[in-house]
Amino acid sequence: MTATAPATTPARQPWRTLTGCARLLWAPAHLPPVAVDATLVAALFILTAFTVRIDLHDRPWLLVFQAALLLPLLFRRRAPLAVFAAVAAAAFAQWLVDVQLPADIALLVALYTVAARTGHLQLLLAGAVSEAGILMASVRWSSEGRFLGAAVSLTAMATAAAVIGTNMRTRRAYIASVEDRAVRLERERDQRAQLAVAEERARIARDMHDIVSHNLSVMIALADAAVFAQYRTPDKTATAMRQVSDSGRQALTDMRRFLGILRADEPDALRHPIPDIAQLHSLLDQVRAAGLPARLRMTGDPSHVPTAAQLTVYRLVQEALTNTLKHTPLGTRAEVRVRCSPESISIDVTDDGHGRTSQDPDPQHGHGIPGMRERTAAYGGTLRAGPLPGGGWQVSAHLDLSTAETGVV
Repeated sequence: MTATAPATTPARQPWRTLTGCARLLWAPAHLPPVAVDATLVAALFILTAFTVRIDLHDRPWLLVFQAALLLPLLFRRRAPLAVFAAVAAAAFAQWLVDVQLPADIALLVALYTVAARTGHLQLLLAGAVSEAGILMASVRWSSEGRFLGAAVSLTAMATAAAVIGTNMRTRRAYIASVEDRAVRLERERDQRAQLAVAEERARIARDMHDIVSHNLSVMIALADAAVFAQYRTPDKTATAMRQVSDSGRQALTDMRRFLGILRADEPDALRHPIPDIAQLHSLLDQVRAAGLPARLRMTGDPSHVPTAAQLTVYRLVQEALTNTLKHTPLGTRAEVRVRCSPESISIDVTDDGHGRTSQDPDPQHGHGIPGMRERTAAYGGTLRAGPLPGGGWQVSAHLDLSTAETGVV
């Protein structure tokens, strides 16, 4: 059994010393923990030794109890329960020889540390040992008729130490959780930023592919036509080269606008607004000039369709016609059907060419079809691309405007 011995009488335990102890326990955070504990032990040793200086002069062996009670506190952060056991054992030995020392306050410090740094089970065990020591000390050292008051006062002090320690442990756990949450939020923010960068790069690659692939395909077709026509019909050669020039300017304008480096004073920005459904007619004029007969059938009112969705429709039709232009023989015809409703848009691009089969590498392994699927998926839609039973090729897309992601183009 262990004991808690007060300095003079249990009812006159020095509250001021306990307050000073608490201030030392809450020393500035910038001091190393070892320095804080060493300062605490030194201060307690000096204060308690000064209180019993006469007894130490007459009985110097009391310094052994002083050291046994206070020195274990140097290791209270590393092994809180072991330090409490060592201090309780020293207090019990002190109780056996019937000696009262103010250094018994070390038990309160040790109990506080157990509460602040261990679990509830360890705290209950330390509290039970402390309460047993309080009862033993009150029986032996309290004056006649003062047992109850002494026991209550000492129990209140032990309870206060345990409550303060528990609050410190809770506060420390809360701060740790807040810091962990801040770290996780920062990590998630970085991940979101990386995903946004990756998504933006994919979007840029997708649009650049559409712009460059379409315009270069048109320019190549026009240039080939000009080579064949330069001797027979020179006037058609000049017309084809002018269309090559226009296609090149259109490609440059689209790239500048998309990459965000187009200056406000450049006239191309005014002559070439962001492509929309209304410009599908101009798009078909381009592919017709490149040698691909194509017609457009449009139903419904496109005025309610958001700008980003209109650009998506334009890019889907542009990519589909570009693939037709590149992979089908001369004489192929294409048809574009666009159906608009308040909730959705359907696009069908078909051709009657026999130049492509399902084994062609470009439709399945190039960037065109995957890019079209990504654009369609941004609007919760689906895209189908494949050969027709009677020959030719079809690209069908359905955009759901009610689930469109804002700003996706």
